Amino acid sequence: MASLKGLAAIVTGGCSGLGLATAKKLLDSGCKVLVCDIQKSPSFTEIESDCVFCPTDVASEADASNAVQTAKNKFSKLNILVNCAGAALACKTYNVKLKKPHPLDSFEHVLRVNTIGTFNMIRMAATAMVENEPDEDNLRGVIINTASIAAFEGQVGQVAYAASKGAVVAMTLPIARDLTREGIRVMTIAPGESLVPT
Repeated sequence: MASLKGLAAIVTGGCSGLGLATAKKLLDSGCKVLVCDIQKSPSFTEIESDCVFCPTDVASEADASNAVQTAKNKFSKLNILVNCAGAALACKTYNVKLKKPHPLDSFEHVLRVNTIGTFNMIRMAATAMVENEPDEDNLRGVIINTASIAAFEGQVGQVAYAASKGAVVAMTLPIARDLTREGIRVMTIAPGESLVPT
């Protein structure tokens, strides 16, 4: 495996769960990490100049642009983006007991964070990665998105979550094709249940 030492990464949703575990692993591997999240959690600690927090709403164009610029200012480059920020909601399409349909604003919120937020961070990170000098494999950057097993087998009450993660899966290949000539690799993982920091 190629060394990650000295590379600069952004991890969204990095103050808890899979994002926090990812940020810690990257730090342990010698990366400098910009952690993006709505707010700091008690489990997050900045480590001198190697790990910096940046308050970020991933679906905000201004926040995503600021996060990428902050990474460039702090680390002088951006090599890796790991999209872990996410929202989940358990709600049926129609609740018979309450005689209510799924709230549209809740559905929109989940798609805003999981789908639009992921795409927003990808497009902004690409603006920085294309400026990198290619490595020996002609690579300038790597983008890793987080979908879910729910993208392929959503359960009861997961309509918004499954739709949002299915969209992340669907956009991965065209984005990878868009960016391959620029030396940027794009991939998506689809984890199931995981034991992660809270």
